[in-house]
Amino acid sequence: MPKSLTRKTVYLSCIFLSLAISVSANEEEGNFLDASLEEIMRIPLDVNAVNILESHIHKKNQWMVGYRFMHMGMQGNLSDDKQVSNADVLKDYRVAPTSMTMEMHMASLMYAPSDDVTLMAMLPYKRFSMEHVTRMGGRFTTKSEGIGDLTLMANAVAFRTRWNEHVFNVKGGLSLPTGSINERDKTPASDDQKVAYAMQLGSGTVDLLAGLSYGGLTNDWGWGAQALATIRTGKNDNHYRLGDKLEGSIWVTRIWDNWISTSIRANGELWEDIHGADPEFNPRMSPSVNPDIRGGKRLNMLLSMELYAPEGALKGQHLGFEIGLPVYQSLDGPQLEADWIISAGWQWTF
Repeated sequence: MPKSLTRKTVYLSCIFLSLAISVSANEEEGNFLDASLEEIMRIPLDVNAVNILESHIHKKNQWMVGYRFMHMGMQGNLSDDKQVSNADVLKDYRVAPTSMTMEMHMASLMYAPSDDVTLMAMLPYKRFSMEHVTRMGGRFTTKSEGIGDLTLMANAVAFRTRWNEHVFNVKGGLSLPTGSINERDKTPASDDQKVAYAMQLGSGTVDLLAGLSYGGLTNDWGWGAQALATIRTGKNDNHYRLGDKLEGSIWVTRIWDNWISTSIRANGELWEDIHGADPEFNPRMSPSVNPDIRGGKRLNMLLSMELYAPEGALKGQHLGFEIGLPVYQSLDGPQLEADWIISAGWQWTF
């Protein structure tokens, strides 16, 4: 792991620990930690409701509306787990991507027809910006933004204990191709050039979603794990399909009171290369349009805080914040490496 990431990880961990200690030091007598497990389970406190959106189950006839913002920064190229300079990339390609930012605004809606099933719909709005350098030393930026693919999913309880101390869920759904795969921008080669695969807003295919999750809870701790697979089907109108993806998380949460919790989470991602190719792309122009080097794997460590209003005018509302860094990456490359991730979200359950 690069020294800069090590320093960042230590710094973030110190902030997280300081926050935890300060909250603990201010606990008042008779607080949430003195409640019985039965009393806790009757309080609608989902300790990772905002940061792990697909993991939780609502009570019968409950609705939830939510919004989440995510920002990811990427800089420099990797091939496997080795850094590759711009000069080395430009030996094989005419253009090298140097950095990229991705923003996502996610709107979500959930409804529970029973205590054991929650239906959800999620629609993102995405914004991308990628910096490039050419063999001649020129620099340019491409951008794209718009609505992404619509996700429809059902989350069902497979097994639970009496007071939800342990809950196992199964989930499945579809990702529908509402996002564009024909985004274009101005480049030195053309005033109307199609932007790279990673900057397109959707997959262009109907994708299958399937997963499992487990959550455990005591009066002052929560923990859990989740795995979610995205399986691509067919090929889109531009003659390719994105690679299948597997994502998993494990987390531990400290519940400080009935209105605040903090968590540490490990998140792993594994995704394949693109199958087929968009005929408009020349794969020798830039690694970002070479479909054979778009796969990879990554392990992220994330720290989060969630606030919850159990009563009063804001009853049922969650506010969550999360910040993370990749601790390991291996990419079919050269491919831009992730630098950091931040997110924040709000939910209202009623």
